Amino acid sequence: MRAYQIFAAMSPEMAEQVLRMLSESAPGAAAQALAAAGAVMKARPVYMARQPLEKQAAAVRRAMARVASSPLAEELLAVYFLECRKELLIEWLDCAGVSHEDGTLADEAPAQPDPAALEQAIDRFRSGDGPEERELLLGAFAAQSAVDWPELERRVSLER
Repeated sequence: MRAYQIFAAMSPEMAEQVLRMLSESAPGAAAQALAAAGAVMKARPVYMARQPLEKQAAAVRRAMARVASSPLAEELLAVYFLECRKELLIEWLDCAGVSHEDGTLADEAPAQPDPAALEQAIDRFRSGDGPEERELLLGAFAAQSAVDWPELERRVSLER
């Protein structure tokens, strides 16, 4: 699954949460997402900024669900988890046994864990609170171009 597909499958409520939290913790990323949505809609940035959060989030979700937006969608998901939901990202990295420093990967392209260990890590991670956000994180992690974990991609796509 690629990043644009994650946005295409994202619920409107989750899109609002992502944009709201990005606006608070990473305003530059939120502005970039709104600018991209405005470009897709052929709308001026001022118009996009004046829209209620619900409409902004819907526009960003539609814009990021386009194949051509996949690199930006991947970046937005990474910023969301690094800046807004770091504790959840760290929980996942620890479950999977991935070496990191405060959520930032120690290795640019971490090796996939043993399939049995990965399955246990996924099950343990999924057992926590907030299942929709946990699934979003698993999908976002699998969609990162630096991560080549076919078993994780398979497990994430089976659950969707």
